Amino acid sequence: MSDASLQFQSLTKTFPGVRALDAVSFGVRDRSIHALMGENGAGKSTLLKILSGAQRADTGDIFLNGRPHVFANPSAAHAAGVAVIYQELHLVPHLSVADNLFLGHLPSRLGFVARARLLEEAGRQLDILGEDIDPRTLVHRLPIAQRQMVEIAKALTHNASVIAFDEPTSSLSSREVDRLFAVIRQLRDNGRVILYVTHRMDEVFDLCDAATVLRDGKHVQTWESLQGVTRDQLVGAMVGRSISDVFQYQARPHGDVLLRVENLLGRGLVEPVSFDVKAGEIVGLFGLVGAGRTELLKLIYGAERASAGHISVDGQAVHFTHPCQAIRHGLVLCPEDRKKEGVVPIRPVWENINISARRHFSPLGFFLNHGREYTNARHYIDALSIKTPTIQQPISRLSGGNQQKVILARWLAENPRVVLLDEPTRGIDVGAKAEIYAIIYELARRGAAVVVVSSELPEVLGVADRVLVMREGRMVASLDRDKATPHEVLSLALPASEPGQPPERIRA
Repeated sequence: MSDASLQFQSLTKTFPGVRALDAVSFGVRDRSIHALMGENGAGKSTLLKILSGAQRADTGDIFLNGRPHVFANPSAAHAAGVAVIYQELHLVPHLSVADNLFLGHLPSRLGFVARARLLEEAGRQLDILGEDIDPRTLVHRLPIAQRQMVEIAKALTHNASVIAFDEPTSSLSSREVDRLFAVIRQLRDNGRVILYVTHRMDEVFDLCDAATVLRDGKHVQTWESLQGVTRDQLVGAMVGRSISDVFQYQARPHGDVLLRVENLLGRGLVEPVSFDVKAGEIVGLFGLVGAGRTELLKLIYGAERASAGHISVDGQAVHFTHPCQAIRHGLVLCPEDRKKEGVVPIRPVWENINISARRHFSPLGFFLNHGREYTNARHYIDALSIKTPTIQQPISRLSGGNQQKVILARWLAENPRVVLLDEPTRGIDVGAKAEIYAIIYELARRGAAVVVVSSELPEVLGVADRVLVMREGRMVASLDRDKATPHEVLSLALPASEPGQPPERIRA
């Protein structure tokens, strides 16, 4: 595309044992929001890192307005007007908003930081985005949505003409997503080039003007306009096959109650919470950001201390003060933030799989039985189709979907009775999602009680036998699958002050 403002031409990047990008070429026009899609491992992250200057391509070129650029480092990319806003925001939490906005190019006078000018300029950049944020506020005191706006404002201080977003909505509520989309459209209309990486199909059709799909490091297809393009076409290009129903829901019989929670209270909950889950049952837990879903799971798991209430597993009363106790009772948790709470990033795949199960292989506790641990790791790598060059590969080098499979492999080795899954497909492509759902169904088929927390309403409705709805620290409803319509669930989850006030709370 010769008239593209941003052009990738024959970009190739190879890592040991993996060709991450294979002669990728496509272009992005100005005044356009261009979606970049593909399964985990398709090459999207590598392309963004090359664009940002964090990595160098082996061969190929990047053109901005027809001129070739080679970014030796992120500073060179910034100087050329390129900014990449990653899913994990790159802000200094204990510095002020103003300091973060101009970090590296603070206004100065006579060798000293010009604080008054700094605050004035920071306020002006925030006003451009319509954000009412005091620039003196420390970043760690802001909610995630406002931190994201600070990242965008920071890009504008570098006069960025090309802005790439990497899964920007993964931690935002629906209202915050609407606000973010309005800002991105404003940036587009002001002449910026927007590259938008997402796995969420609805976002592509709601926001984007064009789309490019990568698969296995190769360029598959670019649509200059999404007019007439269907979801199935995008999915087919991403995974190389048609997925008519990614959830593939499987009904199964339910047994006796395995998990019972009665009048539980603790951080994040404002009223006692009670519910139960049967053997073989998948219960979806839905609520907007801040509803208390993650806090509830951590209270059950023993990662947070409950102030009141009772929990029983398979009819036995339990009181967990530490996750180790929960694991020994067959109750496990896949956390929302897998990078911080789910994996040991610098350790290899085999070790991350065996973190919990290794006690079974070394009954005396004195020596590690690496032979049995390697065998266990290889078994689950094969069983779950975990894509890794070797079991010695540091888990940080795996895609998000494969990291999630490693965590699930860890718990499958425990043969758990109760499985708590907090955002199990966050930041994962549609093909890997289908594989994760298959694992969830297999856990339930084996007789485990499964709780799935998700911010994606279609996901909750797609996999669950029953849906629990939380709102502002309260459990407000329990709906069987046939009664859990999108309108009903969302109306229950919305705060009472919003239009469509939910009905009175009921016991789950």
